[in-house]
Parts: sequence; structure tokens; C-alpha cells
Amino acid sequence: MVVSHTIDNPFNVQVFDLMHRPGETREREIDVVVNEGFGNALIGIESGAKVHLDLRMESLHDGVLVYADVDSVAVGECGRCLDRIELPVEVDIQELFAYSVDEAFDYTVVDDHIDLEPLVRDAVVLALPFQPVCRPDCPGLDPETGERLADFPDREPKEVLDPRWSALAGLQTTEPDVEGGTSK
Repeated sequence: MVVSHTIDNPFNVQVFDLMHRPGETREREIDVVVNEGFGNALIGIESGAKVHLDLRMESLHDGVLVYADVDSVAVGECGRCLDRIELPVEVDIQELFAYSVDEAFDYTVVDDHIDLEPLVRDAVVLALPFQPVCRPDCPGLDPETGERLADFPDREPKEVLDPRWSALAGLQTTEPDVEGGTSK
């Protein structure tokens, strides 16, 4: 059964049928449309994107244990060449939502609901690459012209000499010529 939520917080899940019934489990699939995007500076889940949650919830004595498989697509730009990229996001989550408000627990059951948004947001953001690339061998941009180097595969990289080393450019080490084991 796939449920689509369109209420104020689409990540709210009712757990009244699990509360205080240790050993009971429920499985649900939820498709959520993200109201506010989340990610890092280069890549993230955009506002309006779909996030699929495959949930397994188990009632315990002190709360509801949630197992979630999160699937979505992150959109952003390559950290080297700035091309648009799309990366699949797959995250597995396991967290206890406690019945009582206690410092030992990060998440709690409020009334008869659990709010999965902070849990999903944190897990997805941590799973995203800090420097996403369109491909592992992306050459990036030319530092002088700003052109994508991948568009010009035959171009030889221009050697940039540091002016601080220019005084040493005239000095060359000559290796001794070795013929038949003797040096000249």
C-alpha cells in the first residue's frame, strides 16, 4: 500500500495502532513531495521532488522503532566543471521514537504521530557527497578561460610556472654520462 501525504507535514506518520503494543509491527510505503529542499551547497533534494519511504515500524516497551529505506534523486552541479548532475540517493535508517521526552532519546512520539522529516533530512544530507562530480575523471574547467576541459580532449595543458622559481629555471642538473660503467 502506497500512501501519499498532502497535509502540512507530509512526513508525519500515525502510529496510534502500534502504541503500547510491544511486538506489533506495521509496514508502510509512503511517497512524500518535499515542501522545502535540503542538501549542501552543490547538491540536494529539490523542493517539489519525490522521496519514497519504505517503512517498517515495530512497537517496543519504550517507543516505536522505525526502519526506513529512503529513495530519491539529488540534483546539483559538478564540483569541477559545474555541469548539472543527478545522483540517486538511497539511505537506510533505524531510529527509536520514544514515548517519553528524555535526553537519552533524540526523537519522540507526539500525540499519536512520529515526524520523520528531521530524521530523513539528516540522513540524506549526510549521505550526499560533499564535492559531487559528473564522473570520477572529470577534468574540470580551464583556469584561464573557464571552458570545460572535457569539451577539448586534445588540448594540451599549459604549463604554468611560478615566478618565484624563475631564477632557478636557468640551472639544470646534468647527469653524468655513464658508458660502460665509467663516468665522463
